[in-house]
Amino acid sequence: MNHASDQSTTTSQRKNSTMCQHQPPCPSADSADREAAHLVAHHPEQGWSLLCNGVLLFEDTGELLPDGQVVAPHRPLGAGHVTAAA
Repeated sequence: MNHASDQSTTTSQRKNSTMCQHQPPCPSADSADREAAHLVAHHPEQGWSLLCNGVLLFEDTGELLPDGQVVAPHRPLGAGHVTAAA
């Protein structure tokens, strides 16, 4: 019996599974529009929300992806910070 192939199958199944159970499914954590996923838990008093694709979305717009990758905050500049080119 080849245990290595059994383990890789189980691991790949875990990677592809998400908390999203609705149709159409939400964008995956590695999609550009991952922030459009549905909220699973929302804790504004702590400054974070959990999306159904496994992404932790922070109040400052930073993100922690399910694979541990960190996405830096990406707030748009306020109107007072925008300058027009002449």
